[in-house]
Amino acid sequence: MVMHNPAHPGEFISATYMVPYNLSCRYLAGKLNVAPSTLNRILKCQSGVSPEMALRLSKAVGRSPESWLAMQHTYDLWHAARKTQLENVQPIDFSAV
Repeated sequence: MVMHNPAHPGEFISATYMVPYNLSCRYLAGKLNVAPSTLNRILKCQSGVSPEMALRLSKAVGRSPESWLAMQHTYDLWHAARKTQLENVQPIDFSAV
C-alpha cells in the first residue's frame, strides 16, 4: 500500500498529545529533558526524530521507540521519493556478473 503525504512526527506529537491535552512546548520539553528549542524544531518539522529522541518520546508519552523512528523514516522516504531523480539509475543483473 502506497502512503500519501505521511505526517511528520512533530505534527503527530502536536495533534495527538499537545493540542488535546493543552501541553506547552516548554512543559513537554521539560518532561523529555531537552531544550524547548530542540522540541520546537521537531514540532515545526525542521528537525527529525533521532534515535535518542525516540527513546525519550517513548518513555514520556508512549509508543515504542521503533514506532517513532518508523514514522520519521516513512516521512523522510516519502519526501525523498518525490524529489530524487532515478531515471538514469540502472538495475544490476547479478546473474550476469
